[in-house]
Amino acid sequence: MNRWFSMPERVEAYLSARRALGYELRIEGEQLRRFAHFAEQQGHRGALTLELALDWANASKKKSAIGPARRLEPLRPFARYCALFEPETEVPPPRLLGPAHRRIAPYIYSDADITAMLAVAQQLSPVDGLRPVTMRCLLGLLAATGLRVSEALSLHRGDVDLDRGLLTVRESKFHKSRLVPLHPTAREALAEYVCVRERCVPLAQDPTFFLFDNGRAINYQQARYAFGQIRSRLGWDPLPDGRLPRLYDLRHAFACRRLLAWYAEGVDVQWAIPHLATYLGHRKVSDTYWYLTGIPDLLAVAAKRLEQAASRSTEEPS
Repeated sequence: MNRWFSMPERVEAYLSARRALGYELRIEGEQLRRFAHFAEQQGHRGALTLELALDWANASKKKSAIGPARRLEPLRPFARYCALFEPETEVPPPRLLGPAHRRIAPYIYSDADITAMLAVAQQLSPVDGLRPVTMRCLLGLLAATGLRVSEALSLHRGDVDLDRGLLTVRESKFHKSRLVPLHPTAREALAEYVCVRERCVPLAQDPTFFLFDNGRAINYQQARYAFGQIRSRLGWDPLPDGRLPRLYDLRHAFACRRLLAWYAEGVDVQWAIPHLATYLGHRKVSDTYWYLTGIPDLLAVAAKRLEQAASRSTEEPS
């Protein structure tokens, strides 16, 4: 039987056991180590208690109600593990502090929005440098493929096959790799970007596909900052209804627009959705449904299909 003397020992034992099974637990591991440090500061000894868990959760600096619930969430599987060796461990009940997650209503970009976004990206400073060209191409790729932002930023030059029009997304979420076919227009845009990139930084040593003027890979913070500048110039910071368009909303927009295109083409959407899930790199079809939002165009399609179904039912003989 395990004999632990401190909360850090319990946390490290738990992380070692889970990681041996293939789980990375990067964010959760950091949270649990902070919890262990908190327990040490509180002078806590012995098994995890509900009182200690709540003290930790309520120490959240976030003003929203979701903050404490998010801090409590990783403690539940950790507590269940500890309870295997210390039956006196108190496992926090589910939803004790309410839901730990909420779905922020995404902003679904229109064609006009994307056109305006790309035009403003081209005006970023330095106007004659690589930064505006990189941001324009990155945003266009996200809109055209629905890639995760991290996937696009992690692409290496060898992952972009312009001859075949294929992207190779390697070791993405859940360690899944996949091939992403490109529309001819996206392939042309990427080819144009390669020409500009090679002209601006011909001796760049970084193998990453998207670069800035210093020849180094663009990271998420830089992309988010540049997108914030674009959003501000477009007057979307925030929108009149209070929403704040995000980079990640381009993935939501891609999924919704693909669905609309299929309806317009008469495609059996129930048959096609699993293909969209594979294209987006999802493990389950239910993950894809998360990205589908009730925008007016989709609701109009739903209403029309409902009317057609109702009409057919009234025409059938009793």
